[in-house]
Amino acid sequence: MSENEILRNQASSSPMQSPLPSTHESVGPPPQSQSPTHGQDPTTATASSRISRGFKSIFFTQASIKDASKSGEDDFNDTIPLSGYYSNDQSTPIKSIKVIDKQSLHYVILSGIAGGVAGSCAKTLVAPLDRIKILFQTSNPEFLKYRGTFHGLVSAGKRIWASDGLWGLYQGHSITLLRIFPYAAIKFVAYEQIRTILIPNDVYETAGRRFLAGSLSGLASVFFTYPLDLIRVRLAFETRNLHHLKSHPQHEQFMHSHRGRISQTVRIIYNENPPMRPNDPRWLTTMRKILPINIQRISNFYRGFAPTIMGMIPYAGVSFYAHDLLHDILRSKPLREYTVQPATNKSTSTSVKTKSSRESRPPLKAYAQLVAGGISGLCSQTAAYPFELIRRRMQVGGAVGGGQFLSFKNTARLIYRENGFKGFFVGLSIGYMKVVPMFACSFFVYERMKKFLGI
Repeated sequence: MSENEILRNQASSSPMQSPLPSTHESVGPPPQSQSPTHGQDPTTATASSRISRGFKSIFFTQASIKDASKSGEDDFNDTIPLSGYYSNDQSTPIKSIKVIDKQSLHYVILSGIAGGVAGSCAKTLVAPLDRIKILFQTSNPEFLKYRGTFHGLVSAGKRIWASDGLWGLYQGHSITLLRIFPYAAIKFVAYEQIRTILIPNDVYETAGRRFLAGSLSGLASVFFTYPLDLIRVRLAFETRNLHHLKSHPQHEQFMHSHRGRISQTVRIIYNENPPMRPNDPRWLTTMRKILPINIQRISNFYRGFAPTIMGMIPYAGVSFYAHDLLHDILRSKPLREYTVQPATNKSTSTSVKTKSSRESRPPLKAYAQLVAGGISGLCSQTAAYPFELIRRRMQVGGAVGGGQFLSFKNTARLIYRENGFKGFFVGLSIGYMKVVPMFACSFFVYERMKKFLGI
């Protein structure tokens, strides 16, 4: 057998060995295939791989996970939410994420619309109770005998219905809507923005900062809308048989027709000229000496502004603080199963650029949101009611008692002299009946409007 035949037989009996590795090839065992391990189902292996990549998302940025996911079968990794950033803090897979910047103009406008609609719905719901409460608070002579009992509340409502019909229960509501839309819009926008500054992440999530954020948002809203509130109170205070002084000759014309009441009320308030008294506040005396008469009359639209500021601090502060606290309680482990909406894989999430886990929490169920809003309203009403009552009495000071400008101190003394300490809580039961559904409706509609508007 020749040498060539021997070589041919060796080549056919065994595989040809590869030549020595070049400098571009790695020396070592061949690479392992990416197939599933022996005895493991391919579906199980894929799920394990996805879970592993999900855990990595907790520690790595979304960008690095996205780069690693390019070799995968789908974009599953792109929708694993980072803890504390997206709308599900349990890292439940979701299929759509919309990122919203809270400090953008787009968010401010839409959140303002949501807040305005929420406030308007809430006020419309309780407008008849609000009218009766104002009549009780301001000691309207026609309704003094009805104060203090639930039966008196019903009787007052029947009297208004008999005298003025359904319109009487909503007297002053048009100006209420003109006031409440910007008021609620500014309040909710200011709270969202101030809260983002005071509580940038969970480290700053304290009771004091929550209370301060709510108080500042309330002060911002009431500063811009107070004159409208005063006009609303004066409209609600007017009754058919109320005896005015000579300074209000337009009363009969006012009550004769519903048309033009707002403009007439504005003229009446503007033309009021309270007489000089020794016990007038010092700032009022100084203003009358310095400013021209036309500018002085603008102060008539800010009667009771001082107690408004003092009352708004506990009112708005307690309401937002209690609302956030109740949301924490309702999301606690013992209650979570009954109060929190279950997360779904197909749900669409709205992500907000913030490090606070408040924005990443799953939403509450409808009844839980209503309960949280109602209780927060009850707490805020109790804390701020004495200031509210003093403010109402100061606001109607131009229509009764000689038209004098009542100071905060003198008004408080007058209320105490009339009914003692309990006088500061006259109408509180009606306040509860009004404010509990109002706050429940307001917070509920606000959250639903945010969801509807995509923020």
